[in-house]
Amino acid sequence: MTIATANVNGIRAAVRRGFAGWLAARNPDVLCLQEVRAGESDIPAGTCDGYHLAYHEGSQKGRAGVAVLTRTAPEAVRVGFGSAEFDTQGRYIEVDLPGPTPGDPAGRLTVASLYLPKGAASGEILDSKLRFCKQLAEHVRSRSAEAEATGGAYLVAGDFNIAPTQDDLKAWKTNLRSPGFLPVEREWFADLLAPPGGEGADSGTAPAVVDVLRRLHPDRPGPYTWWSWRGRQFDNDAGWRIDLHLASPSLAATAMVGGVDREASYEARVSDHSPVWVDYGWASS
Repeated sequence: MTIATANVNGIRAAVRRGFAGWLAARNPDVLCLQEVRAGESDIPAGTCDGYHLAYHEGSQKGRAGVAVLTRTAPEAVRVGFGSAEFDTQGRYIEVDLPGPTPGDPAGRLTVASLYLPKGAASGEILDSKLRFCKQLAEHVRSRSAEAEATGGAYLVAGDFNIAPTQDDLKAWKTNLRSPGFLPVEREWFADLLAPPGGEGADSGTAPAVVDVLRRLHPDRPGPYTWWSWRGRQFDNDAGWRIDLHLASPSLAATAMVGGVDREASYEARVSDHSPVWVDYGWASS
């Protein structure tokens, strides 16, 4: 099963720039989208042909919007992660894909699309992002633990707007005070991936979720997923790795290969993000 995630930075603009060509070539079984920035009726005709569309436009018109496209019809669709503050913003949606026995959690795959706020270096905007992160982490841990306990799987994929480590952005030394690489953000991310119980936990305890691309590409910079439109950052591969797959341990263990579909040139870019894909050894019904 190929699962991909792409921040399209506006689906209508992405389609004009060649999104359909990428989709046909990669042909994922599941696709998570972020920053769709359109009403469902405004998504260009034919964009989602062959897929079931689960979409959360949100209340922030033209600013957010997350979707999950699936070849198999989902058993359930849920918007948000139980937050009265954030669930209306169009930043999180999850679907359940059935396992071998419909209605049975064994073999069920839950896939979520996430667009985490960009934040700021300080102040209320940063505080809001950290509240979002705290509430999201509780949900992710709960979903992953539930999947592990029932023989299912959980994946949250999307734009996390956080580069977890120095290996996840090229110019890390000049971005130590930049949103997306603040110490408090990286600490949150490390804690999310830590085994239950924190630093004192048994070293053999599985983490809550696994950063799949980092597992597949250890001990190397990148692969980067976002580059500014400005300057020559794309040409020089001066990017950030902020588009991620975080999977429950059993699902992560089935990941075979994955990467970033970085366009061949600046002119060929569909978005300021490039899609991230992983082939998992997990089959839906």
